[in-house]
Amino acid sequence: MSAPSRFDRGHTDDLMTFLTASPTPYHAVANAAERLEKAGFRQVSETDAWDAETSGAAGTSVSAAGTGGRYVLRGGAIVAWYVPEGAAPHTPFRIIGAHTDSPNLRVKPLPDTGAHGWRQVAVEIYGGPLLNSWLDRDLGLAGRLTLRDGSTRLVDVGRPLLRVPQLAIHLDRAVNTDGLKLDKQRHLQPVWGLANDVRDGDLIAFLEQEAGLTAGQVTGWDLMAHSVEPPAYLGRDEELMAGPRMDNLLSVHAGTAALTAVATGGESPPYIPVLAAFDHEENGSQSDTGADGPLLGSVLERSVFARGGSYEDRARAFAGTVCLSSDTGHAVHPNYAERHDPTHHPRVNGGPILKVNVNNRYATDGSGRAIFAAACEKAGVPFQNFVSNNSMPCGTTIGPITAARHGIRTVDIGVAILSMHSARELCGDADPYLLANALVAFLEG
Repeated sequence: MSAPSRFDRGHTDDLMTFLTASPTPYHAVANAAERLEKAGFRQVSETDAWDAETSGAAGTSVSAAGTGGRYVLRGGAIVAWYVPEGAAPHTPFRIIGAHTDSPNLRVKPLPDTGAHGWRQVAVEIYGGPLLNSWLDRDLGLAGRLTLRDGSTRLVDVGRPLLRVPQLAIHLDRAVNTDGLKLDKQRHLQPVWGLANDVRDGDLIAFLEQEAGLTAGQVTGWDLMAHSVEPPAYLGRDEELMAGPRMDNLLSVHAGTAALTAVATGGESPPYIPVLAAFDHEENGSQSDTGADGPLLGSVLERSVFARGGSYEDRARAFAGTVCLSSDTGHAVHPNYAERHDPTHHPRVNGGPILKVNVNNRYATDGSGRAIFAAACEKAGVPFQNFVSNNSMPCGTTIGPITAARHGIRTVDIGVAILSMHSARELCGDADPYLLANALVAFLEG
């Protein structure tokens, strides 16, 4: 009934490596692309004309000649796919959807600021972070630099560089009784040194040096702070794992591993497996690299047409397509159990969660549940159900956006964690590889 497990605890070890190497969406997609390249995938350009060979339909497998797997990179997003030998233009897709961004502190266009002898960096709040989790934490700085010639360079200062110091309790005597109150503009600007005067251009000049560039090369930047504390196992039996950006690089990592496993597995699935990892989910997905943009639909349509398909083939392929929108969800919190639905208490290491909301904040319906249940049964993986407490409306994901924009059946799933949107989140050590095994079974059909 069940398939042998493809991934084990070593997958979680590798996730920790992936998290450390991926402080920004740009690093995450670069690292995913590197893993795909090692499995025989090849990057294709959106500005090139696509034919059967370009789109990966040359009739040979990835493992044989590296021609069956393709991927497109755009900013902090990646779409990768593998066309099995003999796939028709109307062959449906099986998509793993995820997102690459996480709530954090991002550098403003005029970053150099400070007062009272302190050198500071002006930052803007991205998404909905737990602001207090960024206080008194050693922070690095990473992102994408754009050069005068239009090229880009990734940069990562992965050592302690910034700190957002909290006000001492002696100056805020009521903080433990009345709660911490943070003004996003005044209280979240990190310090990074001492200076009697602030000079415009200092931060970017420093990053040019860090990236090995000459002075004045950088004319644009997309930079963000990140915790430099490495992921770690914890607990008596090391059955928990703490780390940054698990929402949602945990799913990006699992999806990459599942896609490469299926593409190099030696068998031809009845569907075309796809990984679509988008940026900007945390602020609404409305960008050219977000799930509400045209990227996924464009790639899928071009794949159909490049393989000789018509609009009718495209319609048939999309009608049979299923997407698993994989994102983290809430494990029951032992100190706040009343905040959860009383009959739905997902636990860490209990297997992936099926996320349901009848008001369509999640895209799962009964038929989607059956598809996911079948994949978990095939993989020998348990799964759990998640629904929010009626008094506490839930968040949302790329699931409903994907379903509505492309007209494809979508199921919302994920891994249950604690401390979601903290600078450092917590999951079970087994859940990442249980998710990856379920995703393999889903892609295999």
